[in-house]
Amino acid sequence: MTLVQLKAAFVTHLESEKHASPNTVAAYSRDLDALLAFVAGRAADRPGAKRAARLDLYVLRGWLGELARRCKPTSIARKIASVRAFGRWMKQKGHADVNPAQELASPKTRRELPTFLSAEDAALVIEAPNDENTGALREEESVALRDRAFLELLYSSGLRVSEACGLDLANLSLGEKTVRVMGKGRKERIVPFGSKADHAIRAWLAVRSRLANAKSGLLDPKAVFVSTRGRRFGPRAAQLIVRRYGLVGAGRTHLHPHALRHTCATHLLDGGADLRAIQEMLGHSSLSTTQRYTHVSVAHLLAVYDAAHPLAKSKRSG
Repeated sequence: MTLVQLKAAFVTHLESEKHASPNTVAAYSRDLDALLAFVAGRAADRPGAKRAARLDLYVLRGWLGELARRCKPTSIARKIASVRAFGRWMKQKGHADVNPAQELASPKTRRELPTFLSAEDAALVIEAPNDENTGALREEESVALRDRAFLELLYSSGLRVSEACGLDLANLSLGEKTVRVMGKGRKERIVPFGSKADHAIRAWLAVRSRLANAKSGLLDPKAVFVSTRGRRFGPRAAQLIVRRYGLVGAGRTHLHPHALRHTCATHLLDGGADLRAIQEMLGHSSLSTTQRYTHVSVAHLLAVYDAAHPLAKSKRSG
């Protein structure tokens, strides 16, 4: 098999056997396409090599040397992870004697703290659709109610944007205030949401039919959130509305849906929620991922210190 064929088989393996998320599959595929383009450019230097054997440590180091001139360490680390997974799969399937990427050293990366909003800014962002659409036309009012419900759900439940966009009516329980979602690795979980999100979702569902396609009458029968053409709401559209209301509500120019997920986790932790419960709610496979939020709210940490530490109390009294 050629490297191109092996790459295609590996992508199929990710989709059908590993049940990797579409975003993960797309990222791995892009990384490997870039690598194979580099390998193809080097093929003329090694005309007698076996096709799969072209992917050796020396070629990989040459590729990384090229990447180092234009990519950040975090991007390079992800690309190395993609190639390691590909090499491990080739070895397991007998297409290579060794994993050529096993000896690659990942660059040192600094893990950035999650971006999050204060409670006041979060409220301003979420309420922005209503404020901006006062006295709006019928369709504009429906869009505002949809956007408000979408923002409320992201902040209340901490869903990933792909999970919120992929949410079906059948997996929404208004009575129990929960949603059933399929997360990374096709792991299903039930996630609660609050009363404000419940109110906003009910208001949106009451007018959802207004967004049926004006020409064809199309309205996705499954999706909770739909576009003005009656189709399922997509992640790109979700990113645009979060950015829009982030700017309108809180003056944040590049707010991303993931920031609302981070905000949800941070505020839950500040409110005394158990770290394990937050891990379960967010669908993190590792507690170390959730533990990032313990480093975020310095203001909360200082408030706890001031309230509990005897030295802090003595300073205040003096």
